[in-house]
Amino acid sequence: MKNRFLKSMLFSALAGAMFFTSCSDDNNATDTTGGGDTSTQDRWITVAGALMQDEAGDGNGGTKVYSVSKTDAKNPDVTIDVYENGFPVPSNRTARLQSSVDGKQLFSIAYTGDNGGEFSKYNVNGAANFTPSDVVVSIAQYAGTSPRWAKLFDGDKTGIAVNVTTPVVETAEDNSYARTRGTATVLALDLQNSLISKYKQYEIPLTAEEEAQGYHIFRLDAPVLNKAGNKLIIGTWMRKTDPATGTNQNGFPRIGSKSVVVDYPSLENPTVITSTVGEGDTSGYRSFNAFLAGDGNIYQATQRGTNGSHILKINQNNEYDNSYVFSLDTALGVTGSYVDSWRYAGNGIAYVMYTHSGTEQGYVARVDLNAKTAQVVDLPYDPQLDFGQYQGFVVDGDEVYIAVTPVGKDGNIYILNSRTGAVTKGATLKNKSGNHYIGVY
Repeated sequence: MKNRFLKSMLFSALAGAMFFTSCSDDNNATDTTGGGDTSTQDRWITVAGALMQDEAGDGNGGTKVYSVSKTDAKNPDVTIDVYENGFPVPSNRTARLQSSVDGKQLFSIAYTGDNGGEFSKYNVNGAANFTPSDVVVSIAQYAGTSPRWAKLFDGDKTGIAVNVTTPVVETAEDNSYARTRGTATVLALDLQNSLISKYKQYEIPLTAEEEAQGYHIFRLDAPVLNKAGNKLIIGTWMRKTDPATGTNQNGFPRIGSKSVVVDYPSLENPTVITSTVGEGDTSGYRSFNAFLAGDGNIYQATQRGTNGSHILKINQNNEYDNSYVFSLDTALGVTGSYVDSWRYAGNGIAYVMYTHSGTEQGYVARVDLNAKTAQVVDLPYDPQLDFGQYQGFVVDGDEVYIAVTPVGKDGNIYILNSRTGAVTKGATLKNKSGNHYIGVY
């Protein structure tokens, strides 16, 4: 099947590249940071639910979506049951979803399985009425059936998918350990015309010393466009091979947090930047993990570090600003903080979904990136509240919409005012045993 359509896909990629180049400077977007610069009165609010596969909360049984008006989303007397009434998004496991700024389009890449790596676009018409585009584009032959991706805040024009093939151990002439590397793919999707506009593949080396010790990039994720619009910053998930055995090493000593920087829109010239502040990964999991803020700098969360999550700052020279030190452990007064998902909301304010040592339940904090402070949001917390697979936030002007449902229990949409910190309880989200809601779009 892939060979049959290869020629036509390459033609589409070439045509897309011409379109992409001609339009790259035509940016009429009002929301370039993801901070919801404007409020859209007739915006649809789409909620997504993840179905259980084998164990409660595993979220691997597929995804359903359902849309309501903003008025209904804010009304706690309205009940939404995505599992009984929602539209099933094609995906073997949890679909990777994004929405347009105005909420009228939903973008999806199927994850794993026969249709893994297929990009689909839907017009949102309310309730379970999602009209699919006539064109479905598979990026599997370039980025695999389990690509990571994020929409750029460029007027809903572009999505960037990334992948690293399974890293392979390489040996020297004397059969001693040399390094471990995989081949990276960075691919641009034209979201409006549903085609591949450009892709590049290359190995991304670390320093000779780091590679000799076995460090390598295991995963890429969470790309973000810088203020100048000429560089992509891509998060990394690091692993380490034990040089003595050639096998994966658990519990390895952490090195500085890293990101990959590539030219944009060419996707060429990958380089690696390293933080001396953080030592966790910068890949996130299933959501955005880095944002261009209103001050022109990029802020990026870390995960899997030994000293809790940090928010790192990448300046307009596309380098880590190591004078900026923001430890969530310190700000929240906890240990072992871990950012599951987060979203920049504008004016230096962000909302962070996290957990920490001593508990498995999730919490939400309002974070001030300038003051480097964090306060827990007043929500009905529950031991079964788990944001580990959370994907979607809607930022609409000063309002941030989130879904809060413990696994297997009913919950609500909540609207958080990023300027005042106020919390408003919205529509009721009807749940089902083992399931949970994973986003608002």
